[in-house]
Amino acid sequence: MVLTPHGWHVLLVATLLWGMPAQAQAQSTTGVVRGRFLLPAGSADDRRPALIEPRAVPRTRQPRAGVVYLEVAPSAAFEEPVAGRERLDQRNETFVPHVLAIRTGTTVDFPNSDRIYHNVFSLSPARRFDLGRYAVGRSKAVRFDRPGVVRVFCDIHSHMSAFILVFSHRYFAVTQPDGTFQLPPVPAGTYMLAGWYEGEVRANRQVVVRAGETSVADFPVP
Repeated sequence: MVLTPHGWHVLLVATLLWGMPAQAQAQSTTGVVRGRFLLPAGSADDRRPALIEPRAVPRTRQPRAGVVYLEVAPSAAFEEPVAGRERLDQRNETFVPHVLAIRTGTTVDFPNSDRIYHNVFSLSPARRFDLGRYAVGRSKAVRFDRPGVVRVFCDIHSHMSAFILVFSHRYFAVTQPDGTFQLPPVPAGTYMLAGWYEGEVRANRQVVVRAGETSVADFPVP
């Protein structure tokens, strides 16, 4: 077989890529997307007033959290569901964390860390379930196999609620307390970012990702 100059070039590139570590190969075709999704100051509990008499037990205060994600992910990003495991605690009559973002196939544990009974249920189309009432020290689990937003409640304590966002790809991140975020390495290309907060998308913006570079995408206060 006789290789043309073009053929030698292709062979050389393939040989170099084959010899590169997987991490280096990923860095050669992906870029970093980071930024800040500014949210109103305060606690995530401010919009969920209790409908029962307040107890002496202090409720867990949590910083507000949003989720930033690619509205349309690269076609190669839709891998098989993962077999991951996450935790949504019930503590001081509060779901902790208030916002949980996971991939399809993830199982979420719902432990009861309070000395009272709790119930966990959802009527969301993406995942309907009712775990019944259970006491302190017990835990029940649910596997999430469909993408979507799942609103979680306790039928005993009406002021308790949480969000579980289920994605069929990996390109999402929950914001830090200061609003900053960073997505997993994203293949080079042009994408639309969504900034989700408390049940709805509050902002969108386009981002151009270049291999080996960092793209900064800041969102305004929703």
